[in-house]
Amino acid sequence: MKSTRDKILQSLLKKPKSTINDLAEAVGINPISVRHHLNNLQMEGLVESQEERHGVGRPRLVYLLTDEGVERFPTRYLQLTTRLISQMKEAIPGPMVSKLFGQIAEDLADEYANDIKGLNMEERLDLLKNLLAQEGFTVEWERKNGQYQIHEISCPYYQIGMAHPEVCTVDQTLISKMLALPVNKVQCILDGGAHCTYVVQPTGKTK
Repeated sequence: MKSTRDKILQSLLKKPKSTINDLAEAVGINPISVRHHLNNLQMEGLVESQEERHGVGRPRLVYLLTDEGVERFPTRYLQLTTRLISQMKEAIPGPMVSKLFGQIAEDLADEYANDIKGLNMEERLDLLKNLLAQEGFTVEWERKNGQYQIHEISCPYYQIGMAHPEVCTVDQTLISKMLALPVNKVQCILDGGAHCTYVVQPTGKTK
């Protein structure tokens, strides 16, 4: 049996921008209880609120799922993405497919070009860590034996990468572009490693 909070999340999936009264009616509990659950779900980052104009008078508060909230529900995005890449690889030469993934990373890095200006290596690594976190990676870095090691503890591309390892081009290119240095992958989760590890050899000042 679904819990009340699960019913609220399910209702918001079916009908985004619901009011407290909408949810109370859909779930079958009183509005005060709904408000309590919504407060907890907002603190967990699964639900957000917005003000919405509704006729005359003050705006009303409506609720909807965050991206993290939506990800709680099974989707077929993975299957669709895998099929799209398969079709693309049949229609386009292999090197061109890798180039396309690399271009995605370069475009993303270009968005942060102004943010990385004037930063030293470790500041860039911290920015990179936050950027990759926004893309769904869990990343840690360390300095070891005069080198920087970047560990991707979890990877959002893992399931796709098992069938299409070309997607690894995205994060490797992004790391290299953000640090303005070549990176060497020394461990890969697709090859049975505990996680993916990249090594960067600092070469003086970063421009």
